[in-house]
Amino acid sequence: MASAPAPVPRPLLVTMGDPAGVGPEIVVAAHARGALRDALVIGDPSVLRRAGAAMTAVVEAPSDLAEAPPGCLPVLPPPGLPEGLSALAWGRVDARAGAAAARCIEHAATLVLRGAGRALVTAPVHKEALAAAGVPYPGHTEMLQALAGAAAVRMMLASPELKVVLVTIHLSLRRAIEAVTRDAVLDTIRIAANAAAGWPRAHPGAPRIAVAGLNPHAGEGGLFGDEEIRIIGPAVQAARAEGIDALGPFAPDTVFMRARRGEFDLVVAMTHDHGLIPVKYLGVEQGVNVTLGLPFVRTSPDHGTAFDIAGTGRADPSSLLAALRTARVLAPS
Repeated sequence: MASAPAPVPRPLLVTMGDPAGVGPEIVVAAHARGALRDALVIGDPSVLRRAGAAMTAVVEAPSDLAEAPPGCLPVLPPPGLPEGLSALAWGRVDARAGAAAARCIEHAATLVLRGAGRALVTAPVHKEALAAAGVPYPGHTEMLQALAGAAAVRMMLASPELKVVLVTIHLSLRRAIEAVTRDAVLDTIRIAANAAAGWPRAHPGAPRIAVAGLNPHAGEGGLFGDEEIRIIGPAVQAARAEGIDALGPFAPDTVFMRARRGEFDLVVAMTHDHGLIPVKYLGVEQGVNVTLGLPFVRTSPDHGTAFDIAGTGRADPSSLLAALRTARVLAPS
């Protein structure tokens, strides 16, 4: 009696990103390095062909990875893609590009929620293009939260030297400060602690979480702002009462250095630039964006669409390669 064929492993699902940016190029470059051997790209085959003119072949709409011959890039086009995407000008905001990027995200999220993929890795999108297409979300994080029906999600940017989780993300600085509430800080600490519980850590026991202040010198006892006294400090104490090893608030200008030296496993930062500048300064090529709080693993490069070099062949796939490695670690099967 013949044995049943071995099941095909669930693939990583990789979205192509904005077709006018570097997303398709870094996807193709990752494929050329053998890094998409267990991945299915959600995108427009013509866009991927344009991005990789030297590629052997693109296999369109395979039912599973076994249908893709060796050396071919399997691409699944979602329904409803705009036409003529491969004719778009490189490096320009275009509503059709924004609509295509959003459609790929929606389809990939639907597949991973159905169990047809084990994790989602997203190439960069352009926020102006999404807005031009009428997409009601400023970026991946907010869109995936809505698609997954997640109560609360947080952005983490991680590199080999530093991990940072953000309380607020894509808001003006004025609005971000208003959004720093006790509940928002406490929820972020909880989400970070829950996610980090399964990671390798420098310290035994519960993850050690540093919470950065909002103001210079963490407010200096109220001299430079009282958010640390009224909001952040009480949130840290509430987290500690729940058994979470959270400490702070610490001065934002030194806490990242302390975490990098191994004193903490990760840092919770109040605003987008407070948290992301230190990680990106250490090397964009190794940074990975991880969305915490979703019912599936989602990672992405820590850079944008790089319109200034799109179409030149100069895009570096290192951060995408790091995002793929991280997705495999967090979703091994």
